[in-house]
Formats: sequence, structure tokens, C-alpha cells
Amino acid sequence: MDQGLVGKTAIVTGASRGIGLAIAEKLAAEGVNVLLVARSGDLLADHAERLSQVTPCAAFAADLREPEAASQAVAAAISRFGRLDFLVNNAGATKRGDFATLTDDDFQDGFALKFHGTVRMTRAAWAALKESRGAIVNIIGVGGRMAAGDFTIGGTVNAALFNFTKAIAQPATRDGIRVNGINPGWIETDRLKGRLAQAAKDKGIDEATARAQALAELKVARFGQPAEIADLAASLLGPRFAYVQGALIDCDGGLTRAL
Repeated sequence: MDQGLVGKTAIVTGASRGIGLAIAEKLAAEGVNVLLVARSGDLLADHAERLSQVTPCAAFAADLREPEAASQAVAAAISRFGRLDFLVNNAGATKRGDFATLTDDDFQDGFALKFHGTVRMTRAAWAALKESRGAIVNIIGVGGRMAAGDFTIGGTVNAALFNFTKAIAQPATRDGIRVNGINPGWIETDRLKGRLAQAAKDKGIDEATARAQALAELKVARFGQPAEIADLAASLLGPRFAYVQGALIDCDGGLTRAL
């Protein structure tokens, strides 16, 4: 189905792997010119070259913890493609662990990339998105809804991004920009596979058993696929969902059960 995205331009952060790469791939398949942003320069360039066989794409290697990186990424997108219609804020993994072992640096690093990176990217892109009457999708996470003792950094960052997404939807409405958030559950990424492998090692079981145990504990039928988050993101960016504004949409297989 044509989602009305052909010829638009998007920035996708955290686009070197996992959900971010899946979103970049989906948007390229829909005819969107994509600037892929991440720290992994060589890997990012390979992905951009591959996607350019479908539609013009480019790589921009940057550490979004650096204050100037966001404005540089936006400038690169406009210089390369002449416009900016969409921003997908996806970058940012936070450290898990027992709270007593987590340091100030761990917390500051968690906020520096995922929270402050999102804030800076949004601010840097605002004028261009206002001009194009564009859209923002923030990839956040269900951990912001459900407190977990080993996820004190990530859960807090996600909760802050919930508020940020809702808050900026107000001036965005005034300026003709759509803003929404997606909260993935447990998605089949390299990060999840690493967690399952570590759980198997810690418990002295095979990875298939560790996977089955995790699903039983979570009370979900399966883990999600990055492409499922990408499909939802593309839909939220397109005109068919133009009346969805300031929404926080859980895509987690039923994991979140609170109202």
C-alpha cells in the first residue's frame, strides 16, 4: 500500500542496526530519502550504499552525545536532499544493572544519548519540519511504564521521553508538526540475543530454554521483530494517520497491562 511517503526526506538516528536500521530500510522501500545517523561510521556507510540502490540515502557518522552533532546532522540532510520531512529519534541504549553498582557516569551517559540526543535532534530539526509540515516519531520503550530494579536508568530516561513527547506535541500542533512515540517491548535485536545468551550462561541452560523461560515470565506469545516497529513508524509518519498527535503507542505483544 502506498503510504504517501515517496520523495520525502527523513533522518533516522541509531540507524546502524536493530530497530533503527529496520526503520531506515522500511522508509527507503517507501521511496523516502534517508540520512542514517549513528556512531558506527563504516557499517553505516555500507547500509546507506545498499539502500541507495532503492532510493537516495546517505550516512552521517556522529555521536549524538556531543552538543553540536544534532545541528550538523540536520544540516547534512538538508544539504544532501534539499529538505527535511521526518525525524525518527531512535538512538540510545542505557546500561542495566543493580542500582547500587550503577555510577553517576552511567546515569549521565544514559541521559546524554537517549534523552538529550532526542531533545537536541528535535530542536535542530524543528524549523525544517515546520516548513515541510513534517512529523517526528520517538522510539522510546515500555520500560518507562513498568519499573524494574535492574532498569533504573533506562526506565527513568524513557519516562522522561514520554513527558517530552507529550509536551512538545503542543507547540508542534501550532507549527504544523506531528509528534508521536512508539514503545517497543522485547524486540529480536542483537541486544536481546545477547541478553538471552547471558541468561543461558548464568543459569547453565541452553539458549532455547532461556528464551522459553523469558517468554513465560513476560507472559507474551513471542518476541517482536524490528520490522514490526518499522511498519508502525512509517504509518505514523504518513498522511493516513495525520490525526494521531501526542500519542504513546505500545507495540509489545501485550506485555504492558496497566491502563
